[in-house]
Amino acid sequence: MNKPLHDLSIAEAGEKLRSGEVASSDLVEAVIKRAHLTEAQLHAFLTLDSEGAREAAASADDDLAKGKDRGPLHGIPVALKDNMTTRGLETTASSQILAGYVPPYDATVVTKLRDAGAVIVGKTNLDEFAMGSSTENSGYGMSFNPWDITRVPGGSSGGSAAAVAAGSGLGALGSDTGGSIRQPAALTGIVGLKPTYGTVSRYGLIAFASSLDQIGPLTQTVEDAALMLETVWGHDPLDATSYSGEYPDPSTDLDRGVDGMKIGVVSELTGEGYEPAVESAVSEMVERLEGAGAEIVELSLPTFEIALSAYYLIAPAECSANLARFDGIRYGLRAEGATTEELMAATRAQGFGPEVIRRILLGTYALSAGYYDAFYGQAQKVRAGIQEDFARAYSLVDALVSPTSPTVAFKAGDRVDDPMAMYLSDICTIPSNLAGHPAVSVPIGLDERQLPIGFQVMAPALGESTMFRVAAEVERIASFEARAQIAEVVG
Repeated sequence: MNKPLHDLSIAEAGEKLRSGEVASSDLVEAVIKRAHLTEAQLHAFLTLDSEGAREAAASADDDLAKGKDRGPLHGIPVALKDNMTTRGLETTASSQILAGYVPPYDATVVTKLRDAGAVIVGKTNLDEFAMGSSTENSGYGMSFNPWDITRVPGGSSGGSAAAVAAGSGLGALGSDTGGSIRQPAALTGIVGLKPTYGTVSRYGLIAFASSLDQIGPLTQTVEDAALMLETVWGHDPLDATSYSGEYPDPSTDLDRGVDGMKIGVVSELTGEGYEPAVESAVSEMVERLEGAGAEIVELSLPTFEIALSAYYLIAPAECSANLARFDGIRYGLRAEGATTEELMAATRAQGFGPEVIRRILLGTYALSAGYYDAFYGQAQKVRAGIQEDFARAYSLVDALVSPTSPTVAFKAGDRVDDPMAMYLSDICTIPSNLAGHPAVSVPIGLDERQLPIGFQVMAPALGESTMFRVAAEVERIASFEARAQIAEVVG
């Protein structure tokens, strides 16, 4: 049975493009049609650039006809989280303070996608300035989960995740500061990858927390994630934190399996607060990895228990500094004020949403005189301890595994008045951000309510090949098929 074009993986679509079976224009029309069908229910996009996508697809088709193949993403329709600058296309980071802002330049990842022949179909919704775990903090209305439109798609890359899960993009880019790619991937039944910090340029990414932010792909399959990663990563002189050494080949070990590998299970990432269905599915997958030849080692990483607390001091502190630039004077929203100070205060009060204001206040307090050492300084010591725990673990095992999220997708509105409950959504994902290590979420099944469960694979810095090796085996074992069931929900 032939799949609808919007259900194709990037690898499948690439094969059909190169065989002449389909054109890029066909793929683009399919995902645009899909977006028009599902957007009323999902609100995955803030901007759907149909005209620009059609022009780019026609150019991609012309290049292929002339024998000019730009690589695995040539002619593939993809979406971008709306915190990556796009020349000539509005970029808001889902904040009213940037309403109407049209950047004069492309982010480096956008340039790489265009150079690779990819077709950008639009900009996706997110929690404002990437601060949130549900996309309910967007200044332009929340997104919804294709599996159950009464539930959240996760966040902050919820729009990107919903778009890929529903088929209105064959892949997408998101950003991950504390789990903002992996957690929505888990909640929507797709693959989400945070690469090693510094391997994907942050130039043109609207900053939240600069020592934690990392751009990465959301895709249907592990292979697709590797294809997108290979396209967008690499040293960039425009990013001072960009890694300038040798990069691994993420696709090398996709077919090797896990026989002979040592895989660690983190004992701190289980227990109270984890839904039984999540724990059961993860335990079963660990057993099946053991059956596939891996040696399973249970490890205790004690600092993981305080990683959340450290993160919510470090990230707000960096956000407080980064968001100082939005002052109502240079670009974006400008409120009325008799003096410069009044103008800036009014602009920020009107332009920032409540979660952004909460984090700015928390970060400013943590950095203030008399509290810096007690809060921010201590959090950085915890961060160093987490890195030490990871180093000890990776001296014993090749990779670590855990749930991606302690729960499946929750109902919209359930956690908006309880910030701590919302923050706990990222308890499994935050450690890898604090350490700068790669991690990926792979869907492994559904709970009794037919909601997806994600399985996280973590690896040391620049250990993407090892991570992909385990992730590909998890994907093979799970044999997770999502699209037919989603179609019943969103048409």
